[in-house]
Amino acid sequence: MSDLDIFIQPTPNPNALKFILDKPVKDNGSSTYRTPMECGNNELAVNLFTVRGVDQLHFFENVITITKFNYESWDEIEPKIMETINTFMPMHNSSYEEYDPEVDRRKNLSPELLAIEEILDRTIRPGLQGDGGDVQTLSYEDNVLLIKYQGACGTCPSSTTGTLEAMKAILRDEYNPDIDVYIAPEW
Repeated sequence: MSDLDIFIQPTPNPNALKFILDKPVKDNGSSTYRTPMECGNNELAVNLFTVRGVDQLHFFENVITITKFNYESWDEIEPKIMETINTFMPMHNSSYEEYDPEVDRRKNLSPELLAIEEILDRTIRPGLQGDGGDVQTLSYEDNVLLIKYQGACGTCPSSTTGTLEAMKAILRDEYNPDIDVYIAPEW
């Protein structure tokens, strides 16, 4: 075992926990992985997916947020996750870089969506990312903003109520008093 300190903290999503380390896991930006194939050369992430029940991973600063499938209990998988982190963290390079599709996506957004993204970057996103999730704007037309939750937020009960209402209130205050915000249906 390593001399790594790991603290576990709940998130608003009962199927997601934050594993807070005393060392960084991602120096710049964040990474969300939904499958082992998305992990690239991130061996720590690849090996976390070998723990039965792990659904998604989110690396941000010194936090790994792990979302599990409903059928597994935290009592069963938490020790295996801790063992995997302790085993692979010493070889992990927190300065890894990877392609970020968000950079390209934002280059193609309308001025209205860019303004909304800037507000979300300042207000809503830090909290969501701190809990292992995010939000993506999809379209804005006739005062209706369609969004999609990502990471731990996608399966979180509070994302469809409290977070959505907070987002609506902030955007009505800072952008357009008539805006409505809806979660886009999954296809």
